[in-house]
Amino acid sequence: MTKALILILAYLLGSIPFALVVGKVGYGIDIREHGSGNLGGTNTFRVLGVKAGLIVTIADILKGTLAASLPVLFSVDVHPLLAGLFAVIGHMYPIFAGFRGGKAVATSAGVLLFYSPFLFVTLVAVFFIVLYISKYVSLSSMLAGVYAIIYTVFFTDDIPLMVIVSLQAAFIFYRHRANIRRIINKTEPKVKWL
Repeated sequence: MTKALILILAYLLGSIPFALVVGKVGYGIDIREHGSGNLGGTNTFRVLGVKAGLIVTIADILKGTLAASLPVLFSVDVHPLLAGLFAVIGHMYPIFAGFRGGKAVATSAGVLLFYSPFLFVTLVAVFFIVLYISKYVSLSSMLAGVYAIIYTVFFTDDIPLMVIVSLQAAFIFYRHRANIRRIINKTEPKVKWL
């Protein structure tokens, strides 16, 4: 398998809109027409409940993990983080859902689960600590991205990881522009189960 095919396959994996599939198959609902309209775990939790939210979030994480593993599985000389990045792009701009996707959080985390499990675990911890304090999923996601940059810069010498983590964080902030405005205006929804 060629490098180009690996990257295309990674993008297509990332493009699988699990929130849309779970909503339509399991609930007869197009989740894009409800809540924030976002094809991600958070909107699924809010619109369809905990079970559906967990399924979508785990699936979105694992598609990032699988995409990052493709170069290893097929013995192709492509950096796993590059393949993972293509999956993240697919998640944000999915060809299977009119290029309207999620906010890059779970799939980005899934890439790190494959490449740096320790970073993944500590990211999850940071996410939930911030969520417990702030009750904002969006803020927790963004600050987890900031933590990832700090961790890679100060505690690793892995340049590709620094670059990809920085890009992932930039994607996350970009995709949360509206959330940032709502946080400033104090209109951002808070989680109610913490």
